[in-house]
Amino acid sequence: MASWGRLMAGVVIGVAGTIYATNEDVRKRLPKAARDLPDNVRNRYKSAVSAAREASARRREEILHDLEEHGGGNHAARGVQPDPGARAEGPSARAEKTAEESTVESE
Repeated sequence: MASWGRLMAGVVIGVAGTIYATNEDVRKRLPKAARDLPDNVRNRYKSAVSAAREASARRREEILHDLEEHGGGNHAARGVQPDPGARAEGPSARAEKTAEESTVESE
């Protein structure tokens, strides 16, 4: 029996929406608050989307910061640019460092 109630509620809402969308006289007779309802919903949606994007960007920055703190290094695969202050070591610099370490150990 509950499903019939939902069905009837859907039908009533659908008919009311159709009348509202197609009949300008009905829209004019509605109170101001009811006429502005679609604009209010649209504004709330836009502000909610904006807040969600801001929160998502902030959280992404926090996660990447935590990864950097825990030795995550450069996350180029995730679109994070390397730290411009860090010294970039190429293959030759790494080879020299390895050679120096090997000579120090043998002494």
